Amino acid sequence: MSVRGVLRLGEMQIRVLDMAAAKQHYGTRMGLHEMMTDDDGLVYYKAWAEQDHHSIVLRESDSSGLDHLAFKVYNDATLDELEKGIIDFGIAVEKIEAGIYPKSGRRLKFTLPTGHEMHLYAEKVQVGNSMGTLNPGVLPDEGIVRGFRINGLDHCFIVGPNAKQNLKLFTEVFDFNFTERVCDPDGNELLMFVSCSSRAHDIAFGENPEPGLLHHASFRLENTQDHVHAADLIGKYSIPVEMNDRHGVTQVKTVYYFDPSGNRNEVFVDGYLYYPDSPLLTWTIDNLAHAAFSQSLRVPESFLGTYT
Repeated sequence: MSVRGVLRLGEMQIRVLDMAAAKQHYGTRMGLHEMMTDDDGLVYYKAWAEQDHHSIVLRESDSSGLDHLAFKVYNDATLDELEKGIIDFGIAVEKIEAGIYPKSGRRLKFTLPTGHEMHLYAEKVQVGNSMGTLNPGVLPDEGIVRGFRINGLDHCFIVGPNAKQNLKLFTEVFDFNFTERVCDPDGNELLMFVSCSSRAHDIAFGENPEPGLLHHASFRLENTQDHVHAADLIGKYSIPVEMNDRHGVTQVKTVYYFDPSGNRNEVFVDGYLYYPDSPLLTWTIDNLAHAAFSQSLRVPESFLGTYT
């Protein structure tokens, strides 16, 4: 697939209640690489396979949740094209100069209909994955892949009011594809999944009266053995687990767990390839157990009731 326009979810800034506990969780346990701490005390992380300087930013706060999400776009000209589309959609855009956000080029900053702060950017300093670009081989240096063996930040699930307007913005302005949905008996979308790549989704939306909520940040693993390894470490360190199961939606093998501040994380493996001619897949709410957790057929009350 020729991917242009919006490329991927490139960054999430997450609020944590205790930075020391958060650093142990995301760094020591999960195995993300700590890249820097800025003058404001924000801590920056990347997964080993990511080329860009960071994808996760932690900010200590008195409340957990999501400060912002940011998607990387193809080039600087794409930012100009998307800026016009966002304004025409009826959303105000703030222009952020390069360097205001560390290691990042200029950004567009705006608020989604669900109340989430979102950024678009085209440039971020690339630091590599230890393998280089000339005759890189197939394995990184020893000690680079550690903890849960996470390859990268993959997607997020956000909830708030006007989720259908998010869907409209992402499909009509950002040119995402609508891949899957969960509907009520009248056919109204309750959960919506969209993709800008060959993955089943790059972001998902859910309806909720409270704006700006985070359901989860999701991290990609390489293979089933890494999934077992991550789950073993989650158990070893008594990290609170919500579910270890398989999704019907997106067909991934997943583990949902919580960081020390109550933010939900996910690690997953597998899932189908998506192409623009793939049909929209629809699940009905009366079949939610199969859609959500197709092995246990059990949906914990917390799964659609706990957000940060």
